[in-house]
Amino acid sequence: MPSFEEALALMEAWTESASLRRHMRAVEVAMRAYARRYGEDEELWAIAGVLHDMDYEKYPEEHPYRAVEELRRLGYPEEVLEAILGHASYTGTPRRTRMAKALFAVDELTGLITAAVYVRPDRSILGLELPSLKKKFKDKAFAKGVNREEIRLGAEELGVPLDEHMAFVLEAMKQEARLLGLEGA
Repeated sequence: MPSFEEALALMEAWTESASLRRHMRAVEVAMRAYARRYGEDEELWAIAGVLHDMDYEKYPEEHPYRAVEELRRLGYPEEVLEAILGHASYTGTPRRTRMAKALFAVDELTGLITAAVYVRPDRSILGLELPSLKKKFKDKAFAKGVNREEIRLGAEELGVPLDEHMAFVLEAMKQEARLLGLEGA
C-alpha cells in the first residue's frame, strides 16, 4: 500500500488550488482524529481524507470516479476507495465501514468550520467556540455551499450526537491550526 507521504504527493500533483488542498488537509486531520478515537489505522484514514477530492479540480464531472480509478491502479485498498465513493452521496455508494461514515461526516463540516474561521476578525480557529459554530450552522445564508443536511446525516450515520461531532472536529482542527493555515494573522 502506498504511504501517506505518497498519497500527499499525489494529491498535490492533481490539485493546484490552495483552498482545495487546505480542505483536503482539514479532512485528513479530522479523519486522523476519528481514527485515534476508534482505535483504527490512522495513516489509512488520513489517506482517505487527503485523497477524497483529488480529482475534483481536474475532473469535476467525473468526481470521485476518476480518483478511484487512479487510486485502484496505484494499489490503494478497496476500503479507501469505497469511502471516497461514499463521501459523494450522488454516487449511491453505501457507507458500510466506519471509515466511510467518518469521511462523509467530516467533509462538509470541515468546510463550515473553515468558513467560520475566515469571517473572524483575527482569522484564527483558536478562538472559535462551539456556540459560535452552531450559530453559523443554523444561519442558512452563511456558507450557502455547505450542505447542512449532510452534516446532520453524517453525524447520525457515525452514531455521534451533532454537537459532539462538531466539537470533536473543531478541536481536531484547532490542534493542527498551523498545518491548516488557520492560526490567524
